[in-house]
Amino acid sequence: MQAVNEEKADSSTAGLITTSLAALGIVYGDIGTSPLYAFKVAIQAVAGGGPPSPAQVLGVLSLIVWSLVVIISIKYVVFVMRADNHGEGGILALLALVRPWSGNRGQRRTWLLVIGIFGATLLYGDGVITPAISVLSAVEGLEVATPLFGPYVKPLAVAILIMLFAIQHRGTAEIGRLFGPVMAVWFAIIALLGLGGIMHTPQVAAALDPRYALALLTDSPRTAFVVGGAVFLAVTGGEALYADMGHVGRRPIRFSWFVLVLPALLLNYAGQAAIVLADPSAISNPFFHLAPTGLTLPLVVLATAATVIASQALISGVFSLTRQAILMGLAPRMRIIQTSTEGYGQIYLPAVNYTLMILTLIVAVVFHRSDDLAAAYGIAVSATMLITTLLLLVAMREHWQWPTAVVAMVAVVFITVDVVFLAANLVKLPDGGWLPLTAGGAIFVVMDIWRRGNDYLFSRLHSLTQPLDEFLSQLPKLAPHRPDGVGVFMTKSAEMAPAMMVHHLRHHRMLQTTVVFLVIVTEEKPKVSAGHRLEVVDLGQGCWRVTARYGFMQTPNIPVALRGCERFEPRLNLDPDQITFYVGHESVVAREDNPAMTGLAEWLFAFMARNATDASEFFRIPEKQVVEIGIRVEI
Repeated sequence: MQAVNEEKADSSTAGLITTSLAALGIVYGDIGTSPLYAFKVAIQAVAGGGPPSPAQVLGVLSLIVWSLVVIISIKYVVFVMRADNHGEGGILALLALVRPWSGNRGQRRTWLLVIGIFGATLLYGDGVITPAISVLSAVEGLEVATPLFGPYVKPLAVAILIMLFAIQHRGTAEIGRLFGPVMAVWFAIIALLGLGGIMHTPQVAAALDPRYALALLTDSPRTAFVVGGAVFLAVTGGEALYADMGHVGRRPIRFSWFVLVLPALLLNYAGQAAIVLADPSAISNPFFHLAPTGLTLPLVVLATAATVIASQALISGVFSLTRQAILMGLAPRMRIIQTSTEGYGQIYLPAVNYTLMILTLIVAVVFHRSDDLAAAYGIAVSATMLITTLLLLVAMREHWQWPTAVVAMVAVVFITVDVVFLAANLVKLPDGGWLPLTAGGAIFVVMDIWRRGNDYLFSRLHSLTQPLDEFLSQLPKLAPHRPDGVGVFMTKSAEMAPAMMVHHLRHHRMLQTTVVFLVIVTEEKPKVSAGHRLEVVDLGQGCWRVTARYGFMQTPNIPVALRGCERFEPRLNLDPDQITFYVGHESVVAREDNPAMTGLAEWLFAFMARNATDASEFFRIPEKQVVEIGIRVEI
């Protein structure tokens, strides 16, 4: 979906309510389904297999309450969401906002780039675990209704996950309209369930006193780390608030959070604590024990729908993140399918979808239950939250130009909280926490290899060509045959002649009467409007340089872009059907004496380059009008 213009869309109460309802389905699925497992895992970790004491119950509840207030309400909703990049959020949008590629502070900018990319790759690990833990925790509610459903929990969860990934190619244009109302019903129901539990045990309200949380943390260092990692499950959806900001806008997210989502979450967590205080045996699954007898099965159905929505939002987020990475030069080109003409953000990447499906199914089968999977959940998100804080502090100082003293005070609070939760989650490493870190680390290595390999490949191609002005000055001497027509040569540099063109002219001695050097530039912002898309320069001798600018949230469409050239330069009236597109196809071969890349890295880059989606398909160029010019490049 395109970012909403908040000044227009939210100027009326009706507009605000409509976009806030959309925010419930798009933004809050992850954090909204956390009550299914967060309190259960936390209280079981504290109790250590026995019945929990009242102090432990109130301590866990107090930690969850104040974590939601400090991390989500203050850090993300108030501070982080101010750091929008032309309306878009997410760690890559924030990375582009602090401009790690620019400036003369090379070492520090490289550091920013590395941690930003690593933070983004950790979300892939989260993308594998979230669907598995969410669907498993919902379906496990069947065991509360009757133990007879026990053997069917895992097969049913696997079937739901397969169905979820199988329908991704249809997009979310139609079913997306149902997301908001379903989540509105979900939050209303969990609020009512929690309120019912509180009415039976009203003394649970004492957990609003943060001293209960401090007492639990100071009880013993080991307890503090164990409970900290478990409590963190209640706030794992915080990054989604920021990442999905471009879909609905900042104001609807804030409005829906404070008016509905936060009150519903607080009431439900308090209700779970209340029922455990009244009946310690409810610790086995306090969320579903809140439901009156006979309503467990309908609640399981609603919870399953909510978890599917939460998983759908995260899968879509991974698709968007991958497209951003491709356009920012961090990943090889892949096939991107637009699933809606209305919502630009609704895309489908087959390779990413089926890779996610296979990994998610493996995780769901290997870890058996949501309780076991909780040990692997949270560590990637806590590390991403810390990286988001570090990038935010740079934005505060350099982009907003806040006083150093103010930035330092914010840093002390946020970094302290993030480091504590990250340390608590690191305890989970032996029990499954290694999984998302390994997945994120592997993707980070691949992205880094692709980025370095592309830089080296560009320098190698640079050595095979010459400056464009020098090439054009020599063109009359070459005296090529110039038949009528238009030839478009795609190039990465505005200053250098395309290596494939030099190669083509050397061997064929032919050049159309109209030649366009097309440069695709990805800007450090999410979107570039059509009015600012093109820059056309007359180079003489029938040659033109056209620069097409896109944001990192946009997929280039070359034929559509070239139709607009006449608006900027009436003499360049291009008929898309009469154009021949020349696309370079570099045959990358690894060599042993490469000083920049060695061993496995060199081989992996060559493999990815050979298997990347063709430029003609990625840029939506008609196949019948494409001429590929092969160049063998040793790296």
